[in-house]
Amino acid sequence: MICRHFFSAHNRIIALILVSAMLLTACEMAPFKKSTVPEGYGNLGDEKGSRSNTPVCLVPSQPATATSANDLSVVDYSNASEGYVSVLYSGTSPKVKLQITGPDDVTYTYNLHRDNNDYEIFPLQSGNGDYMINVYENITEKKYSMVFSTGITVELSDEFKPFLYPNQFVTFTADSLGVKEAMELAYPCNNDLEVISQVYNYVIENISYDYDKAAVVESSYLPDIDQTFVDKKGICLDYAALMTAMLRSQNIPTKMEVGYAGTTYHAWLSAYVTDIGWINGMIEFDGADWSLMDPTLASTTQKRKLRSFLNEGDNYSVKYIY
Repeated sequence: MICRHFFSAHNRIIALILVSAMLLTACEMAPFKKSTVPEGYGNLGDEKGSRSNTPVCLVPSQPATATSANDLSVVDYSNASEGYVSVLYSGTSPKVKLQITGPDDVTYTYNLHRDNNDYEIFPLQSGNGDYMINVYENITEKKYSMVFSTGITVELSDEFKPFLYPNQFVTFTADSLGVKEAMELAYPCNNDLEVISQVYNYVIENISYDYDKAAVVESSYLPDIDQTFVDKKGICLDYAALMTAMLRSQNIPTKMEVGYAGTTYHAWLSAYVTDIGWINGMIEFDGADWSLMDPTLASTTQKRKLRSFLNEGDNYSVKYIY
């Protein structure tokens, strides 16, 4: 049973489809097999692994060396080459939208906030090229008026940077509880694939689906990974944001992809592993058994039903990436 709407190889022993995600309705609870690390990638133990487990939490900044502004908004794109822009809204409208359209012509729409007059961080996930950034204030009901517009040209210093920094949807720092847990989980690991497996297993074993929250949550909801970590429960966006933050803090580029499973709007994760590439969706095969890497579904969905759904490849289509 796929959950209802809320809002989105190089190596033969890895079959892809890491569906780590945020399907947002109640699904049947059932035991789920833990992820296994494919043969040849080392064994996890209590001793320190050969891989560094020191958190790499990139910190967005606003040096104001390249900005565009008016009386209502400031866009600091000084770090556009790092894969993000910082936006500050200083007007009085209670409802404000930000739209960013990249070179792939996909338009991302976000809510802007005035909390503490802090900048909010937004990824430049469409890669190199020209971006248009627009700010809209609410006029009446669903009508908005453009109050700011600017264009920038982006040349990334590293294609993975948009998927390593925190942003409005995936907020974390070196002090985040999930980041500290990821450091502990990565301690015995010898490579990134082992870290992914460790983080995945932690999430499905420790986070429960919050059906009550899913029933009342609004479309403007943004996850708080510390709250999810403390509560040990959340909706699917919480699952996805927590796992994404944990992996990014271990310097593993991770995309939170939003799209459709059939007619249901949801999201899943893809992670990048050196010498393998982007593991899209991540279903692993260790030579004997398949194991799914989807924290929300793994903790809520019967395996047979999910397997049947995943086998229908047309069910999944990406619309947005965060």
